[in-house]
Amino acid sequence: MRAVVYSENGPSSAMRLTERPVPKPGPGEVLVRLVRAGVNPTDWKVRAGLSGTLSTPEATPGQDGAGVVEEIGEGVSTHVVGQQVWLYMAQHGSAWGTAAEYVTVPARKAVELPAGASFDLGASLGVPAMTAHRALTSGAVARVAPGSFSGLTILVHGGAGAVGNAAIQLAVWAGATVITTISSAEKAALAKAAGAHHIVNYREVGLDHLGKAIREIAPDGVDQIVEVAPAVNNDVDRAVIANRGTIAIYANNGGDELTMPLRATFSLNLRYQFIQLYGVEETQIRAAADDVTAAVAAGALQVGQEAGVPLHHYRLEETAAAHDAVEAGAVGKVLIDLE
Repeated sequence: MRAVVYSENGPSSAMRLTERPVPKPGPGEVLVRLVRAGVNPTDWKVRAGLSGTLSTPEATPGQDGAGVVEEIGEGVSTHVVGQQVWLYMAQHGSAWGTAAEYVTVPARKAVELPAGASFDLGASLGVPAMTAHRALTSGAVARVAPGSFSGLTILVHGGAGAVGNAAIQLAVWAGATVITTISSAEKAALAKAAGAHHIVNYREVGLDHLGKAIREIAPDGVDQIVEVAPAVNNDVDRAVIANRGTIAIYANNGGDELTMPLRATFSLNLRYQFIQLYGVEETQIRAAADDVTAAVAAGALQVGQEAGVPLHHYRLEETAAAHDAVEAGAVGKVLIDLE
């Protein structure tokens, strides 16, 4: 099979296309023939060595993907050959990710793709949708389902990003009122396509007035915040969060240091939830996989320009360019085509 590998951490040029034997699934595993692979910021960061150095002679990048079950390992009763699946965290705990024609994963990481859902959508779930799910469920509501967020107001910063888009779509499906911040008219159009009820361009209103603009929409404050840039937004977040609200932080865009006035923050009784998907409890990961799949089956979680997620396709031999596009901040979802 064809696979992209790298033998040392470094820039995208460290990766090369090679031939490897098709792996055999071990006990509890399935072999998946990949049709699409998704590329996430975590993929290039792992390859670059920002998340630790390479500990195996070779590795294949890629956490997310979608394809067809080709072979089932011993003890697996949850899957059948020919089943269409979406994959999550394929490279976590393994050297071999989804930038290859085949990959073996523990059966729990191969989730049935609902009928009618495209491989493009399946490969776009994984890291973004599951991170968004954990951000949404880090407050008072444990599951994302129709009606579970009724009466709540959610603020999603960066609504045109992959996680932001998924958070908007999931929260709207669950009945929340969603406010999102964006930085341009083009990104506003993407956030609107995702289903956001209120869109605030922070460059137009200015950071000094952003809190006031959000409070005009939600005078009682927002119940939860999905935060991508805490160092920049923390003062705004504290100004708009409702008492006993939750600020869920999943990235460090805009700065690596977060400071706050403690006494002024005490009275808010708020919760800060930091999220790194690879350390989330297995029960929460399972809940995320189930809820995300249910949203897909309901047609509530989609990709493409019409859903606010432009798709960018690359061939397997163009994986380096795909990584570079994500590192450069490509808006939408970068996919690798394996057929």
